[in-house]
Amino acid sequence: MADGTYPPGSALPSTRALAAELGVSRTTVTAAYDQLIAEGYLETRPGSRTRVAAGLRPEPAPAASPVPPQRLSAFGQRILAMPASREPAKPAIDFRTGDLSGDDFPALAWRRALNAVLMRRPARLGYGDPRGLPELRTALQAYLWRARGLRCGLDQIIVVNGSQQGIDLCARLLVDPGDRVVMEEPGYGAARRAFAAAGAAIVPVRVDAEGLRTGDLASAGHARLAYVTPSHQFPLGGVLPVARRQALLAWAEACGATIVEDDYDGEYRFDMKPVEALLSLDRAGRVIYVGTVSKTLSPQLRLGYLVVPQALGEAFAEAKRLADRQAPGLEQAALARLLTEGGYERHLRQARRRNGERRAALLAALAESFGARVRVEGAAAGLHLVAWFEGVPAEREAAMASAARAAGIGIYPVGPLYHGADTRPDRAGLVLGFASSAPDTIRTGIRRLAAALKAA
Repeated sequence: MADGTYPPGSALPSTRALAAELGVSRTTVTAAYDQLIAEGYLETRPGSRTRVAAGLRPEPAPAASPVPPQRLSAFGQRILAMPASREPAKPAIDFRTGDLSGDDFPALAWRRALNAVLMRRPARLGYGDPRGLPELRTALQAYLWRARGLRCGLDQIIVVNGSQQGIDLCARLLVDPGDRVVMEEPGYGAARRAFAAAGAAIVPVRVDAEGLRTGDLASAGHARLAYVTPSHQFPLGGVLPVARRQALLAWAEACGATIVEDDYDGEYRFDMKPVEALLSLDRAGRVIYVGTVSKTLSPQLRLGYLVVPQALGEAFAEAKRLADRQAPGLEQAALARLLTEGGYERHLRQARRRNGERRAALLAALAESFGARVRVEGAAAGLHLVAWFEGVPAEREAAMASAARAAGIGIYPVGPLYHGADTRPDRAGLVLGFASSAPDTIRTGIRRLAAALKAA
């Protein structure tokens, strides 16, 4: 029927005849005919044989003006114009940031929490509050006060599918095309792309060993928003001191800007207690806090959260509802149970110890294999560091990454994290994550990296 063998209006064999011809049950043929009738391929009339539907293959329409191609919105065109971010195949030893070791995941505690949630068997299944489960927001409210010094209301907490969705919601709700958005230079590329996709004019402000150089904000003009990582600047690792935090808040209040504080791995500090969040100093409702469990439990859970000013809570809740209604309920409930029963913080203490051991192994391996030729930056906190190669020009980064990948080692240049080529140092740098490998694997990887770079 589709290719015209049976043209419209032609009669089909009877079900009895076709069943005999094909050697199948007549019931099978009858069921097939019924399905084709229901889909409009066949039609029947009383006392007449089943025929191919009359309008099945209409004559082609006369030639007309060409059909215009599908048009992307301005948002879609901006996304298409960005460099592709496809994930390459992972090498045997990978120093990618953001990955965690599967051995660290608290599988038993998570399974117990999930089982307990599943055994509740609610009377009805339906959509929940787009802000997130009340029990998870209550648990997060208490945890944020204990761990990050934050006081907030339950309606200020929005549970999202990872911090990236939180950043995307900020871009959609707070930025109009042409608005100026301050970004750290260098900074987190996925956040920069989210704001650029919203049409923002990116204003890079340089960072130093203490994070964002707030003294340079005056040159940023009238910005609508600033995205910062004050607890552990990505990627260089600076921790924003209190004087700069106060200056940043004063700037935001003076120009009516919003600050998006991404606390992506603030739980990991190896020499002292984690510093309190920027939001804890905010008295004017200018800061949106972005948190996640991607660096503490698993990036595959896709659970994060926002703490938004009271005045913005309803807008963010409705935007979340339109985006995907709510974050997954089972995972939310399991995380709430871990938080309230103490399992989350017990796991975090173990993860902090293990990652401290990995960090020590990476620092020792870099010193052994490269010595004074490598200068390390940003190793006091977080799950990555930056290794600067003294005397190696910045344009050699791509060749270094290619040579390492050929040896089965994944390394990631710092260059793409800069908004402009004129703002980056003239020496090669690598961002090395250490949370996904055992100490012995890290040592082996750095030795192989040294050999590969020497050969290249």
